Amino acid sequence: MERDAVTLARRSPPVPEYNTSTSTLAFDQHLTTTPKGILLMAEIVCGMLVWILVGGTEYFHLSALCWVMFVSILCWVLTICLFIIYLTGAHNRIQQVPWTTLSLCLNSSATALYLVTAIVDAVSVNQAIRGRHNYNCWAASAFFAFLTTLCYAGSSCLSYRDWKTTEEQQ
Repeated sequence: MERDAVTLARRSPPVPEYNTSTSTLAFDQHLTTTPKGILLMAEIVCGMLVWILVGGTEYFHLSALCWVMFVSILCWVLTICLFIIYLTGAHNRIQQVPWTTLSLCLNSSATALYLVTAIVDAVSVNQAIRGRHNYNCWAASAFFAFLTTLCYAGSSCLSYRDWKTTEEQQ
């Protein structure tokens, strides 16, 4: 009887092996090591610090800081969307969109908007009392706004170089 159980076990079909990774999204692991990816991550982190530092204060009393919040959150959300598009490789699958032109326009616009925002943020620091919570947060947010402006300017230069290369190839 034991022998029959052994032969039945041998004759049973093998259990099929299933691939547990069924995602259709690609993941560009090297994006985070390229200059474009590093600048995108720096824009996300520094931009987030700008709106968190301003948002943690009573900024709504100054309309200039409402502008800072609007620009910083808008650019932050758009940059996250662009980062996800590049990270997942969607820009390679959606060929109808001119990604180099879109990236150039986004980065150039963000550079100009953030430059104005950083200046407005720095001027608004004088509205707070030195040493208080609002003053410290607004001063730090002005610093990070200028840093974010530099990141967007760097991305603009890289995007322009990519755009020029694609234009010459056509």
